[in-house]
Amino acid sequence: MNSVLVSCAVSRSELELRNPIGGRLRGAYNPIMKHLTLPIVVEADSDGYFVSCPALQGCYSQGDTYEEAVENIKDAIRLHIEDRLADGEEIPEHVSVSLSTVEVAV
Repeated sequence: MNSVLVSCAVSRSELELRNPIGGRLRGAYNPIMKHLTLPIVVEADSDGYFVSCPALQGCYSQGDTYEEAVENIKDAIRLHIEDRLADGEEIPEHVSVSLSTVEVAV
């Protein structure tokens, strides 16, 4: 299992801006792209590669090659974030993920 960071650009049709007091301002259309760096976990098996983004619960993809899986998760992340923004949900910007191993007796 590999853990890597993926950076992807996210365009938002409705951009949420925070004013200094903490309120929100909504703009109709704004072509600004925001770049986020999010952790992903890539797992290889006999069918190819499975990849997930722990920072975005339920965001996962797959690919026949490692490179294809990483490109596919970038698309999945963009779509996931667009859906979250449309629903007015927060987007995690600073995420820390720890990858460890445990020993289990079987």
